[in-house]
Amino acid sequence: MRIEVDRDVCEGVGMCQSMAHEFFELDDDDVLEVLDPTPPEARRGEVAAAVASCPVQALRLEG
Repeated sequence: MRIEVDRDVCEGVGMCQSMAHEFFELDDDDVLEVLDPTPPEARRGEVAAAVASCPVQALRLEG
């Protein structure tokens, strides 16, 4: 599994960070950083929920 972010779409809302702060972080300019782009399979549910929470659909899971 790999987290992909479309930075042209991301608005820095931070829903993903609030749901899975171990994997997502907004910097001081509200630019999203994926802290671990290949999270363990055991965390798929948590990461998938955070990805699905994005109001502008800037995130997706591959694999």
